[in-house]
Amino acid sequence: MPDAASVRAAAGWVAAGCVLVGAVAVTVAVAAGPGSPAGGYVSEAGVPDSALASTYRMGVFTLAAALLALAAALPTALRAAAVLLAAGAVGAVLSGAVTCSAGCPLPPFEAATPADLVHGGASIAAVGVTVLAMLVIGFLRPATPALRRVARVSGVLALPVAGATALGLLTVGRGGLLGGLERLLLAICVGWGLLTALLLTRHRPAARSVPDGAEHDEPVAASRTPL
Repeated sequence: MPDAASVRAAAGWVAAGCVLVGAVAVTVAVAAGPGSPAGGYVSEAGVPDSALASTYRMGVFTLAAALLALAAALPTALRAAAVLLAAGAVGAVLSGAVTCSAGCPLPPFEAATPADLVHGGASIAAVGVTVLAMLVIGFLRPATPALRRVARVSGVLALPVAGATALGLLTVGRGGLLGGLERLLLAICVGWGLLTALLLTRHRPAARSVPDGAEHDEPVAASRTPL
């Protein structure tokens, strides 16, 4: 029977594959969608009259599976981050299941239907808790040095973009600026997910809970070099 580390490594491979497949599917659907590839909301690719609406939804569901697999691949010391990723997966599933209307209108600049509000809220929540998971792994909970580095760089990049996106929703509304910020934020999340998943495929023990920089204070055997 495989041990817990082997199961986590396998979950890391599943997460990496799902991130790649989901990101490609969503990108292709957005490029063929009713809106501009560089403007408007990404979710417009999932509206009923979009050419590849089913491809978009499949991509979103696959990314939700990636978040769940990442949660399963994390060591037990990172349980808080795993819970956040699981919550993000629920939000992604809801976002894919409830499609928005044409243009995916959101207040305060456009009149939105209940489905628009559910879809938009679920999408925002999914991305938001994913960014929080990065910050938890990078700053608030014990993780291996490589996981911390990837999470810190990604979190430092994602946090201001997420803030600017939220501000844009309230002050600018749908358009090229907000569309570009949304795509940049999603790209950061995808990059973090893929790198983290690949790190978690390595069958290694989790790092001890030590202060930053302390992992180099004493020699560690090569067979137990942390990620």
